[in-house]
Amino acid sequence: MDKDNRGRMTRDGIRIYEDADFKGMHKAGALAADILDRIAEHVFPGQTTSEIDRQIEDWVNEAGATSATIGYKGYRHASCISVNHVVCHGIPGAKVLKAGDILNIDVTVIVDGWFGDTSRMYAAGALSRKAERLIQITHDSLMKGIEAVKPGNTFGDIGHAIQSYVEAQRMSVVRDFCGHGLGRVFHAPPNVLHYGRPGTGPVLEEGMFFTIEPMVNLGRPETKVLADDWTAVTRDKSLSAQFEHSVGVRADGAEIFTLSPAGLFYPTSAQD
Repeated sequence: MDKDNRGRMTRDGIRIYEDADFKGMHKAGALAADILDRIAEHVFPGQTTSEIDRQIEDWVNEAGATSATIGYKGYRHASCISVNHVVCHGIPGAKVLKAGDILNIDVTVIVDGWFGDTSRMYAAGALSRKAERLIQITHDSLMKGIEAVKPGNTFGDIGHAIQSYVEAQRMSVVRDFCGHGLGRVFHAPPNVLHYGRPGTGPVLEEGMFFTIEPMVNLGRPETKVLADDWTAVTRDKSLSAQFEHSVGVRADGAEIFTLSPAGLFYPTSAQD
């Protein structure tokens, strides 16, 4: 990337980061991913979501990092844990996991000023066939979206890759929530939609950092937010799943910052 482009903003308000900034994002992303690797053994029937969150907070503190979510708009936890028909932003609490429950655990950490943001799916005990298929399709839709990340493509190309794949499997993509830019801030332009038309939206350039985090429902795509102003659920109570990576744009495609150190991004959900 030309020096003249380093640190500039596009006309869409998207920051173009410097080559050296990729290292900072990798360090933050690796910690978030490592925490999600280690939390897998803490997901089992009889476990509470508050205990899972407590363990995550302990690991963030032990690493000398900061939780990006504690204190964010009044939120008080180091993770969001979304069970079964909860789409996203599930609040950890006294809920006890039951055999067959599926859950998304979403962690964002700050390391040396850089934000590492990732989430993945887990299961408490054996998965039902329909839940297993939902998780697989959601994971694969994320990877389809990442494959569309290359300079010259558009954010609409990313959304189309995800939407067309999911809908071909007779599932639906949530439209009420999206991915986002990040770097030295938690949320920044662009909004990364998980649906769309090819060739639409801002053009991808080297040095852009953002998340891709499709939420996929077995039923219809509509959601509603509960009275706590955080928890989003499927309106039809159908199961929902989500996977999230943070990525940067390189000349030859996406560089993933949140790869699982132990190769467990999928399936971490295989619990015996």
